[in-house]
This record gives sequence, structure tokens and C-alpha cells, in this order.
Amino acid sequence: MGENEMGAFLRARREAVTPAAVGLPDGTRRRTPGLRRGELATIAGISVEYLTRLEQGRDRRPSTEILAALADALHLTSDERIHLYRLTKTVTGNVCHGGAPPSRPRTTVLALLARMDPSPAVIMNPPGDLLAHNTAYRRLTEPTGLLDDETPNLARFVFTDPRAPEVFPEWDRIADERAADLWAAASLGDVPSARLAEELSIAAGTSFSDRFRSPAALPARTGTHQWAHPTAGTLTLPYETLEIPDSDEQRLLVYLPADENTAALDQLTQP
Repeated sequence: MGENEMGAFLRARREAVTPAAVGLPDGTRRRTPGLRRGELATIAGISVEYLTRLEQGRDRRPSTEILAALADALHLTSDERIHLYRLTKTVTGNVCHGGAPPSRPRTTVLALLARMDPSPAVIMNPPGDLLAHNTAYRRLTEPTGLLDDETPNLARFVFTDPRAPEVFPEWDRIADERAADLWAAASLGDVPSARLAEELSIAAGTSFSDRFRSPAALPARTGTHQWAHPTAGTLTLPYETLEIPDSDEQRLLVYLPADENTAALDQLTQP
């Protein structure tokens, strides 16, 4: 990896954004493609001198807020936002991905999880990694794309996957819950949750950061979720969350179908 990958990426993206894309006149005397440094700095709310230091690699520790402002100003995609975040963490020597994988649930807990069929059930950790799930949960969620990643994460899916608003008809409420969950865990010193919150502040922008900075309430451990399933339709699923005694603070979430949806869910979970 080069010595100034982050700066090179920022400059490349700045030069790829046309003035018209951010509401500026194109002009006829531009010596460089894309935006001038001064234009990007103004849009992002930072000084030209600081942007110059970032692009030249003389400052490699921008705050999360500055990275998010630059990502917004450059109209970065979710993938580009995550790439920028990872470049920054690589430069500063912090690990932002890889590292130790989440702990696997105990064998006895996995056996209990399997016995929850035909009720969809999943084991999660504080950051929202889906550590294990039963057959019913897989049949409920697999068509939605939630399980596509090697280590699926509910918060990352909700805030960065374009399919999430279709999967969750009450997306705003689900987003509030996931941000509050991360806030509660990070505020108690859970490092993976804090790192994911930092990543999502850049990857998802204000849709996440505003919720994370001002959580309306602590996350609920019981309630009702709606899922839009491609074959079973909209399912209204009450849930209960059970804490698993363990140093990793894993928890078991079990969906208990509402009466009017029981038949549809039973069809969904048949072998």
C-alpha cells in the first residue's frame, strides 16, 4: 500500500465530481477537472488548508465528522464511504475490519436455538452480528439479502443495503432501534460497537449519525417487527430478547408470530 492512499483517494474523487453535480456553474477557465479544493472545502465546511493537508498526506487523522462531511460533499456511494473509512484506519494503524472474528455461541446454546423451530430465532452480539440462526430464521430472511455477507450484521444491513427499506416497512423505527442498540453498547465500552458506529457514521451519513448522537430511548428488548417477505407478504412478528450469560453479552431473539400471520409463517418454515 502506498504512503498516501487516503489523500490520493480524496483527490481522485474530488476531480471526478463535476461542479454541476453539486450545484456550481461549470465555468470555462478550469485548469483541473472536477471540483477545486476551495469548492470542496466550502461544501464540506472545512478550510482549504486542512483539505490540502489531507490530500498531501500531512494530516492522516481526520475526525469521523470531517470524513462524513467530505463523503457527503463528494456524493460517495456506500462502498466508497466504507473504503474511505478503512483507508483512514489503515493509515492510523487501527484495525477496522478483519481481526478476531465474533465468538461462536456455546454448543448448548446452539442446540437450544435449533429447538426454537418453527419460530424464527437468531443469536446476536452487541454490534448486531448474526452469530447463528435456526432454519426458520433463515427461511424468513434469506430472500431479503440479510444473510448474504460472510458475517451478517443487522445494523450494517439496515443502514447501508438499499434493500433494507423494502424489507422493513417501518424502516425509520428499525433504524432508530439499531442506532440506539449501538449507542448503548458503545457507551458501555464495547469496542466493536464503537468501531461499527464510526464506520456507519461515514458509510450511511446523517441517516445513522443523527440517530446515534441523539438516541430517543434505550433499545427495546421486546416489541413487534414487520417484515416484507417476497412470498409470504407482510409479516407482523412480536419478539422477545433473552440475554445469554456470557462475557460476550450475546442475546437470543425469538419471533413469535401474531395470530393473523401464523398460517403464512407456518408455510414459510415448512421443510
